[in-house]
Amino acid sequence: MSRQISTAAATITALCLAGCGVRAPEPRDLGELFNQAALEAEPAEETRWRKATATRPFAFPRDHGAHNDFRIEWWYYTGNLTAEDGRRFGYQLTFFRTGLNYEPVSSSRWAVRDLYTAHFAVADLTAKRHRFAERNRRAGINEAGAEADRLCVWNGAWRAEQEGETHTLWAASDGFAISLDLTPTKGAVLHGDGGLSQKGPAEGNASYYYTMPRMASVGTVTVEGEQFRVTGESWMDHEFSTSFLEAGQLGWDWFSIQLDNGAELMLYQMRREGGQADDYSSGTYVTTEGEPIHLRREDFVIEPQTTTWRSPETDAEYPQSWRLLVPKLCLELSVASAFGAQEMATGATTGIAYWEGVVDTTGSIDGNKINGRGFVELTGYSGIGLGSLLGD
Repeated sequence: MSRQISTAAATITALCLAGCGVRAPEPRDLGELFNQAALEAEPAEETRWRKATATRPFAFPRDHGAHNDFRIEWWYYTGNLTAEDGRRFGYQLTFFRTGLNYEPVSSSRWAVRDLYTAHFAVADLTAKRHRFAERNRRAGINEAGAEADRLCVWNGAWRAEQEGETHTLWAASDGFAISLDLTPTKGAVLHGDGGLSQKGPAEGNASYYYTMPRMASVGTVTVEGEQFRVTGESWMDHEFSTSFLEAGQLGWDWFSIQLDNGAELMLYQMRREGGQADDYSSGTYVTTEGEPIHLRREDFVIEPQTTTWRSPETDAEYPQSWRLLVPKLCLELSVASAFGAQEMATGATTGIAYWEGVVDTTGSIDGNKINGRGFVELTGYSGIGLGSLLGD
């Protein structure tokens, strides 16, 4: 990804950000900004960042916006899309906000309160090619940000914004782009205990976490300068907290699956340093009617199979197939990646590496065959996972 914003790109940025009521940024060296912001960060335990300690009411569209009293927040979109000629694509667009200084000492607009990171990827399943890019910008001078009362989050010209019920996504990098309209076909689903997702035994080691599990998607995907009209389905996660992984928690395996019977499944298994699953692993099954069924660690099994892929960039070896079991739902799924090379090796400015890829599923529920598509996220396999980005 280019580290400088060209004059043309800056003009596009101005047009795209106009709808969010912000001005276009000046060209900056993003690596220098990220490193400076990291040096200015204050320890979380010495700040007034709020922690997730009890259930709270959720109200939309307000809660699609930023929660600036919490140190960590992300807006996450993935989707499986099909072009008019049958060609398949997957995409990821994620916006991260990491609080560095709750109340900066300096009153300068250059003072860093929040650092915004964005990851963007398009997977071309026909060509078996994965393209990705990242951005790191500070808030305060409108290089990046998020509104607090509605969904409007941006990083440069990349953005996610809601108008009515529709979430509009736009992102472009060298040779690939998306422009998508996403319309929910199910409402927001709260994970854990009414949206309070506990990640460990310590008080406050939890997040507020909800999902829009199925969003009808239409728009365009561009790869190598060729634009495709696409339709499909997307998944949106929004999570905010102040602490995350505890000592001994190495990373996680996270699954989001949209089944062709109209139901959805989300599972995450946090891995401990010895390889065992953490007791605070969790999940949610969303019925065809949109009702969530909370799944505790003892309610499901995630079994990696023998297929793996080794990254030439980080030398990390990632599982590529799994068996998922939810006995109380009589649900059994076989999950396999579309292809191996879907690592987000975004080390150019952040040193982050994780695997985020398109998967296909087959299986059964109550003895009836089902198929599905989704995404899997694997962190902690390279030793430079998302924990470093999230303040761990």
